[in-house]
Amino acid sequence: MAVKRQQCFDECTFIILGATGDLAKRKLIPAIYKLAADKKLCKFALVGVSLLETTVQAMLEPAKKFIGSFDPEVWATIHDSSYYHQMDFHDVQAYASLHNLIDDVEKKHNLVGNRIFYLATMPEHFEVITKNLAKHNIIDEKKRQGWSKVVYEKPFGYNLKSAKKINASIAKVFHENQVFRIDHYLGKELVGNIALMRFTNRVFEPLWNNKHIDSVQIILSENMGIEGRGAFYDSCGALKDVVQNHMLQILSLIAMEAPEKLTAQHIRDAKAQVLKKIKIESVVLGQYEGYRQEKDVKPDSTTETFAALKVAINRKRWKGVPFYLKTGKHLGAQEASIHIKFKMVKCLLDFCPADSNCLTIKLHPNPGFFLEINMKVPGIANQIDPVRMELGHSGLLGPNTPEAYEVLLADVMNGDQITFVRSDEIELSWKVIQQIEKFSRKVYTYKRGSNGPQELNELDKKKEIRWRA
Repeated sequence: MAVKRQQCFDECTFIILGATGDLAKRKLIPAIYKLAADKKLCKFALVGVSLLETTVQAMLEPAKKFIGSFDPEVWATIHDSSYYHQMDFHDVQAYASLHNLIDDVEKKHNLVGNRIFYLATMPEHFEVITKNLAKHNIIDEKKRQGWSKVVYEKPFGYNLKSAKKINASIAKVFHENQVFRIDHYLGKELVGNIALMRFTNRVFEPLWNNKHIDSVQIILSENMGIEGRGAFYDSCGALKDVVQNHMLQILSLIAMEAPEKLTAQHIRDAKAQVLKKIKIESVVLGQYEGYRQEKDVKPDSTTETFAALKVAINRKRWKGVPFYLKTGKHLGAQEASIHIKFKMVKCLLDFCPADSNCLTIKLHPNPGFFLEINMKVPGIANQIDPVRMELGHSGLLGPNTPEAYEVLLADVMNGDQITFVRSDEIELSWKVIQQIEKFSRKVYTYKRGSNGPQELNELDKKKEIRWRA
């Protein structure tokens, strides 16, 4: 399914644009540290770029608390290989000095010039950065041995129009095989296992259709709030922050037809075909109590922090099978899971099972595959209860399962795009979100720690759905 990974990757220079931001300290620098600690990065350099006036030490230090097992020697290697460049992304002249710095760093560390540009910035900076990287020949592969690759962090635009504009600007500069659009959920080991589970196990694939599946639930719930990201979150909300990317990507993996091969191109082709056929049938939006009092949130904000959708897929395989999506902040539990509910079998007994089989793919917490099957209760003649069979968890993944960003950076270095999103997938996902405009944009209030707004209960009754989380 994936490109075979080397013991030690090609030497590489990481250029993180937005290096003083939350993503860099929480995910990117810890991921580079882990790759170095595991001896997968043998020769590298890190160039951090942002608007702030700061130092290498100040750029790196906040990342320490997000690193699990800490080795001072590895950290010293990171520090000695890191550099900082202050610049305004919209200052055209500043890119010339950035180019000079990267050249100097590569000469100092005897690097061939393999470069990964990671845009850990807001989408409004994507176009100007892309344009100026090309204008100042920073990404030019003709004048050096190495390759250039570029990573764009989500959100990729704010709507279909902005996404198309960004894609067009990228296409002028990069070939698609150089471009890696991040959806970090695709870097999670169990998400990557969805296609393998379906297409390498005969016990599942023949049942993966409307003859056998009753419904599908995809739930990404959080028990925390926006954590000081008021300005960012208030500009996007749950639909753009989670549904447009994570949830639609998971849905397309679950619902896609068998690809010609389990490779990046064929899997992304199959996912795109699903995204073209999605129809949103019901929407409930909510906002937790006190959201408008959060820092940097507008006092009259109507941004949703909760979204529940009923979705249909207009394909023969899924005719009549509802897909339910639910996500939100400050809900009762922290959980990321997929529930494949199978239809009831014809009962041949005087006493019948209360419920049908269900396959759960749990991403967080306690990740793993779990299958509920009905079994006779030992010692009781007329009682059947569901028994949960564990198909994964720690035995499958092990204690040293790599974090999503560690996997993603490794895939970028390998040139493996299977865990990244193609330009057409991005635009098709935004078209799905556009469908919601025809529904009422009314946002209902809900209590912190609840399962969402009360209006969700009416939807549940009407659609006869029982949420599993």
